[in-house]
Amino acid sequence: MPFRRWSVVARPIVLLCATALALPALAQEGFHGQGHAQNHDWYRDLKQPETGYSCCNGTIDGREGDCRPTRAYLSEDGMWHALVDGHWITVPPRAVLKQLAPDGNSHICASRSGLVYCFLGGSPKS
Repeated sequence: MPFRRWSVVARPIVLLCATALALPALAQEGFHGQGHAQNHDWYRDLKQPETGYSCCNGTIDGREGDCRPTRAYLSEDGMWHALVDGHWITVPPRAVLKQLAPDGNSHICASRSGLVYCFLGGSPKS
């Protein structure tokens, strides 16, 4: 009987902890809208290298937009690879900004269709 009582109490706590641990990981998988609101204040100042247009099309409340944190790495051939909506892509050189994000991590601005507007590589791998 004590085990049954413990499992009724412990099961929701374990589920809550597992969910809390998974949420930061989702924000680093480059999913559209994830982590945008937390970084919107500096995302809005990013400009596409070739056109000078904004990298960020955040909504008024900053909750969803094209820019988000992601994981990325620089390969031996000098190309950046980043997670976009959970899939690794090669970042087009035209989209790579020559600056670091305030948090030192990698960030990508890409449309829902996968068109990359801007990318900031982390230091050194993030």
